[in-house]
Amino acid sequence: MNSIVQTRPRGKIQYMRILVYAILIAGSFLMITPFVWLLRSSLMDNNQIFIFPPQWIPSPFKWSNFSEALTTAPFLTYFINTMTIELFVTSGVLISSTLAAYSFARLRWPGRDTVFGILLTTLMMPYAVTLIPTFMFWRFLGAIDSYLPLIIPAWFGGGAFNIFLMRQFFMTIPKELEEAAYIDGAKPFTVVWKVILPLAKPAFIVISIFTFIDVWNDFLGPLIYLNSSDKFTLAIGLNSFKGELHAQWGYLMAASLAIVMPIIVLFFVAQRYFIEGIALTGIKG
Repeated sequence: MNSIVQTRPRGKIQYMRILVYAILIAGSFLMITPFVWLLRSSLMDNNQIFIFPPQWIPSPFKWSNFSEALTTAPFLTYFINTMTIELFVTSGVLISSTLAAYSFARLRWPGRDTVFGILLTTLMMPYAVTLIPTFMFWRFLGAIDSYLPLIIPAWFGGGAFNIFLMRQFFMTIPKELEEAAYIDGAKPFTVVWKVILPLAKPAFIVISIFTFIDVWNDFLGPLIYLNSSDKFTLAIGLNSFKGELHAQWGYLMAASLAIVMPIIVLFFVAQRYFIEGIALTGIKG
């Protein structure tokens, strides 16, 4: 009698588990559909892409879309431009967010918590709200059609989210390590460089990944500030396949797939750090 009573809950739990897995598998197929559509469209010509009902398997496979797409537009130049911005922005974010976060986490100065609270409120401010004033500011400085508006802000704090994430990580480091360094006569910059930074590698990797993806996918910033085609980034370069009356959809899909693949590879390689970054934001300070 007791065994029958015990097996029923187990059977119900097993049934619920199967149901949850079935829902997750169905949801995963739904989420991957846009990528499958991108993949099949990258191997078709314009006539095949939009036929109805949709043809999921290209016939024939048009592999030339990739070579022709990447040579029709100067994607090598776009790639170099993008990586140049990546280098300076990522460096600026890591350096400035580290210094700001350490100040909020460890140093004591009047109004520190108030300033940090104001900083967090900026996370709720949409980018579009400051778009026009920021553009007018850079135009006044004569920095339009240059990389300065895209790079310089990264060296002034590195973004509220990055400061918050780095501060949360610093709060988990025992203060005794810093106190021992101060007793030996170390200065704050020495403590940050020789004590804090070696322990903050996970947070550094997380912020580097997030920053890399943000810059790689940034379309609005380069679109607003860059006018010369030889300064365009990869995101802007994709727009060259779309005209006012005609679009080269096969080339566009092939180039889009080639550009999105590094991000997909980066996600699978650094998946653990993505999850760790989400966990860091939940640490109580």
